[in-house]
Amino acid sequence: MDAQTCIKKLGYVGILTFATVDEHGHPQVRSISAVHYEPDAIYFYTARGKNFCRQLLADGHVQIHALTKFKEMIRLSAVALPVPDDEQEHWKNVIFEEQPYLTNVYPGDTRSIGIIFCIREAQIEYFNLGVHPIERYYYTMGDVKPEVKGFEITDACIQCGTCEANCPQGCIEEGEPYHIQPEHCLHCGNCFENCPAEAIIRLE
Repeated sequence: MDAQTCIKKLGYVGILTFATVDEHGHPQVRSISAVHYEPDAIYFYTARGKNFCRQLLADGHVQIHALTKFKEMIRLSAVALPVPDDEQEHWKNVIFEEQPYLTNVYPGDTRSIGIIFCIREAQIEYFNLGVHPIERYYYTMGDVKPEVKGFEITDACIQCGTCEANCPQGCIEEGEPYHIQPEHCLHCGNCFENCPAEAIIRLE
């Protein structure tokens, strides 16, 4: 698994959930299928009159989510930017050719109301609930610093084994200190809440 494979899987899903935040700080979610995938970029089309477009133009931050039929969750966090004016028509042609239904939605010249946005830099999280133990990996696209999440057992660990006994995925190993396998961690916090020595910290 890598970032490019995650992008391919997004394409197989087809309809993606895009989330933004409106001017009041409220979350906004919509389904988008007018998307074109490159190995190192994602292009998508939306109309200028939509709140989605206004939110992207005002801030650009977006989170994309997809769930495959194999219970693989892919979450992409990024900033979407309009492509340059001299590239807009090219990418509109590409997306409308790949998604023929769009000609019914925006027939003829009416598609000019749309804007093509592009994502070239992103944090990608791959989370597979269809296997045991679960799998969780992080990737980046472009020049992005990898994000750190989850929990870590510190040197305050007293090796009592309480965390190991309370881990639903069995991803904690004995040691001095005990160790959480991050690629199998649910981020549920059960170890964190049950540690008698308060030796487990949340990674921020």
